[in-house]
Amino acid sequence: MAPNRRKMIVDAATKSFSLFGYKATTMDQVAKLANVGKGTIYTFFKNKEELFEEIMSSLVKEMIAEAEAVLKPELPFTENVHRGLYRILEFRSRHQLMIKLAQEEKEMGTIAVSDMLQHVEDEIIAYLKQKIEAAMAKGAIPKTNPEIISFLLLKMYVALLSDWEKKHEPLSSDEIAEIMKGLLLHS
Repeated sequence: MAPNRRKMIVDAATKSFSLFGYKATTMDQVAKLANVGKGTIYTFFKNKEELFEEIMSSLVKEMIAEAEAVLKPELPFTENVHRGLYRILEFRSRHQLMIKLAQEEKEMGTIAVSDMLQHVEDEIIAYLKQKIEAAMAKGAIPKTNPEIISFLLLKMYVALLSDWEKKHEPLSSDEIAEIMKGLLLHS
């Protein structure tokens, strides 16, 4: 019974954060949406921050699982990096909670949201860094600083997927893959 209630609370909080943002979400709203007393929430979570952290941690795991699902061992490293990163950013751009948080950060500059979005980015970079270190160990790509390469890859993808489209024709997945190979992972 208890794990079910906990899940109801997490689902309700996810819905509330997705609809109203972090700042406007209250424990009262979450309790109402979960159909539990406010006190019940506190048996599982100390506060709104802890609840938010749990939701975002699950979201990061989901993003990484999405990336892993499209990787194929028979493909070259550059192709797999492209497939994984593209999937992560696609997931992020479509996920209601991520959309709402990006909007809240831009419009209100909520510190907790900025910190959490930075944490999500750090997790993606850490994931990429592992993949790059493994590829370097196998000699699939030249040895260099994997953290810098991970950071640049993520920033480049974000720029090509969202910033570029503001003034130019959107790039296809294949075009982005070619650019990435040429710029960063050319051996």
